[in-house]
Amino acid sequence: MKLTPLAMAVLELLLEKPMHPYEMSQVMRARHIEAKANVKPGSLYHAVERLESHGHIEVVDTQREGRRPERTVYGVTEAGRDAFVARAKAMLGAVAPEYPEYASGLSALSELDREDSLAELRTRALKLQAEAAADQVIMDSLEAKPLPLVYWLDVRFMAARREFELAWTKQLIEDITTGRVEWVPAESEDEA
Repeated sequence: MKLTPLAMAVLELLLEKPMHPYEMSQVMRARHIEAKANVKPGSLYHAVERLESHGHIEVVDTQREGRRPERTVYGVTEAGRDAFVARAKAMLGAVAPEYPEYASGLSALSELDREDSLAELRTRALKLQAEAAADQVIMDSLEAKPLPLVYWLDVRFMAARREFELAWTKQLIEDITTGRVEWVPAESEDEA
């Protein structure tokens, strides 16, 4: 089983302490794990089921509070710890192909109308600015905590990556607007 980013996040939490999926969801939300993994309730429960079926985690307890439904608490197995360490090493050391939609959109830019393209790029820049501002709020809150930097390197990386994309997109808008990037309109069917 190849460990997905969500499975890695689950194992990382369970390496800290045993938890039930609802608690995992709460901790993931508080730690902004959604920046690096697709965290939805259904996908989280599916990841937990897959990890258990492959022997990476196991049931360590069941709890019931008042009239709430019973909650299953999971812990990491030795095989899970080994798989986590192996995958973490691979994720750090290997350069894996990624297929970002933005790059595909950029390759199709010349097929679009110049003004439409600029409007979409400006929209993207505004969204990136909002996300960068949210990143800064998160970074400020993390810096205010007595939390060693090693625990939030992923947050710093994602924020830096977003800042780069924002700067690059703004420069592209300027380059198209000023003509530094020459706009070559796509051939119309009449011209072909």
